[in-house]
Amino acid sequence: MSNFIAIDTSSRYLTVVAQKGKRFVLRHLPECAMQHSVILMDEIDKALDELSLTPAECDFFAAVVGPGSFTGIRIGIAAVKGFALATGKKLLAITSFDLLAYNAVDEKFCAVIDAGRGSYYACGYAVGADGNKTVIMPPCYLSGADVSALKMPLYGFEALPFKGYTKTDVKNCLRPAVCANQACLADEIFALYVRKSQAEENRNAT
Repeated sequence: MSNFIAIDTSSRYLTVVAQKGKRFVLRHLPECAMQHSVILMDEIDKALDELSLTPAECDFFAAVVGPGSFTGIRIGIAAVKGFALATGKKLLAITSFDLLAYNAVDEKFCAVIDAGRGSYYACGYAVGADGNKTVIMPPCYLSGADVSALKMPLYGFEALPFKGYTKTDVKNCLRPAVCANQACLADEIFALYVRKSQAEENRNAT
């Protein structure tokens, strides 16, 4: 079993998972008022203290890279890059879609994330005979009507108004996704932006 720190700052919640061998600590704040930059390091310290784990003992550091809050995503990526730089360890990028994919039970499904203003981020998956999840519909930005027209079960974190939709408890999603993707360690990770930020859209409009 690997030792790692994994964080999710991609939405209004905050999740930190620290694992040492077979033991792990999960810390989850369902609403942190978008104060990730203020709260994050304290939550990481508390998780590490509970396990008597140090960053130097970690095999890698993972962060959710989006889609989601542009500011939150950058905070999470910067935090794990700092740990990796200080320790010389690898990084693992987990998408918001991965959180849902590795907690879904259907053989073919779509992960759906509320993007605001009646729009959604979506990514379709199929489960192979070996249990691995394969992307069959690349990440995209859809209207509510487009999501309703998808002919597959839907999974998400919010209470969304779609048929065939399953609301997943986000606090339990990070660790399974990290454990399932450990073969994808890298020296660098980048944010997944399915659409431009509001600031970029406003700038282009003017």
